[in-house]
Amino acid sequence: MIRNRSSGILLHVTSLPSRYGVGDLGPEARNFADFLAASGQRYWQMLPLNPTSPVHGNSPYSSDSAFAGNPLLISPEDMVRDGLLRPDDLRNIAEIPVDRVKYATAREIREVLLAKAFADAGVRPEIQRAVAAFRAEQGVWLEDFALFRALKAHFQGRPWTEWPEDARRRDALALDGYRNTLQNEIDLICFQQFVFFQQWRALRASCRDRCVELIGDVPIYVNEDSVDVWANPELFKLDDQLRPRVLAGVPPDYFSETGQLWGNPVYDWQRMERGDFAWWVRRIRRNVELFDLVRLDHFRGFVACWEVPAGHETAMHGQWAEVPAQAFFRTLAEAFDPLPLIAEDLGTIDDAVRDVMREFKLPGMKILLFAFGPDLPTNPYAPHNHVQNCYVYTGTHDNNTVRGWFEEEADAETLARVDAYLGASCTSEIVATAFVRMGMQSVADVAIFPLQDILGLGAASKMNVPGVANGNWSWRMPPEVLSDLEGGVRKKLLDMTTLYGRGSES
Repeated sequence: MIRNRSSGILLHVTSLPSRYGVGDLGPEARNFADFLAASGQRYWQMLPLNPTSPVHGNSPYSSDSAFAGNPLLISPEDMVRDGLLRPDDLRNIAEIPVDRVKYATAREIREVLLAKAFADAGVRPEIQRAVAAFRAEQGVWLEDFALFRALKAHFQGRPWTEWPEDARRRDALALDGYRNTLQNEIDLICFQQFVFFQQWRALRASCRDRCVELIGDVPIYVNEDSVDVWANPELFKLDDQLRPRVLAGVPPDYFSETGQLWGNPVYDWQRMERGDFAWWVRRIRRNVELFDLVRLDHFRGFVACWEVPAGHETAMHGQWAEVPAQAFFRTLAEAFDPLPLIAEDLGTIDDAVRDVMREFKLPGMKILLFAFGPDLPTNPYAPHNHVQNCYVYTGTHDNNTVRGWFEEEADAETLARVDAYLGASCTSEIVATAFVRMGMQSVADVAIFPLQDILGLGAASKMNVPGVANGNWSWRMPPEVLSDLEGGVRKKLLDMTTLYGRGSES
């Protein structure tokens, strides 16, 4: 899918400014698309857009649906613009500090506004027709999702594995009864999804008008307590009680003596192959409808996955299970030509993974923060070892910012290697720009930079600390920074983009 040298910015929607507790799909998203176009950027990369939950620390990588959108990202202003609310409906909302995402407050605001819009829509035939058309179009996932969410509320938020047996096992007559009882709740959930995807389509159209392409992110696994597992138990390695027999994770390595036990159910890939990977094809197709390119998280799990027997407290005693990778990607290649995928090939990668990427011409990722170890001359992340068919990043959402890494994590030997590589002494004030320049200079076709590194921000601005349950995913771009993006920062980024041949006119 890579066409020529280009660059872009990694910024999740939640990090945008907004007076409603969290960044959303409204005016500030369009302003950011304006900035990207004005600074010569082709790509806006985001984290997953699926629903989040405080139970999982509001992580966009932990959702109860692989297909639904996150109502938290709905813009109240655009609901007014689209005639779903009146301006007066927003006037009594108190000002919310914009320094960090306020998830609980943002959720309360949207629940109230969406409930009001839903009630008003009940007497407006044109909206009812639009919602009905949306439900017919998206019914393959939407109706199960709405029923799942309604049942979860009905059963006081308990996981579906603790529901009554008829609901757990999806008895057809029982589900019909629940649908009748919970019809209003189901309709409200479908309405929320209608509003989300209406706003998403509008934002994507704005980005296309500005020649900005969108990069999405697909986590490999889904939560056990998700509509995906509840509605498709045959696609996962579950026991007779519908509980996972094995759990996902990664084995012990240099960074973790006991490995990582993620706890997600593992796919029954052989069963999926017999069904021509239909669920995955639907999932990728859905994401391709939303984005121009899609990053596949934990790509090595699509070649072989680490399975840990249920009941273990660490990932130490798992084993590798083969995945029919060639058949899977061949099926995707027949459905999508060319494959609009980026392989997140970080971590321990073996020849089997490299062979699949080579066979299907999938670009991988190069992270500059990983380049400056003792093996610098041969390190694949070092710019002089990059290949053309790849995406280079200063760091990802799971890394510290470049400045934070420089100030808090890198030891003296590492910093000496950075200085030697750059041929100059680096300081906290200039290190982020130096790394951005390295990414721009790389032979890699695409360079992507977290906005925090464009702005030279420190560790307080990192998005996520892996292994830490709370306090993540809450960084926001200060409102004054957005005004500055129209001045010095925009020009600096445009100048670099043009100088290194990554601009639209290069």
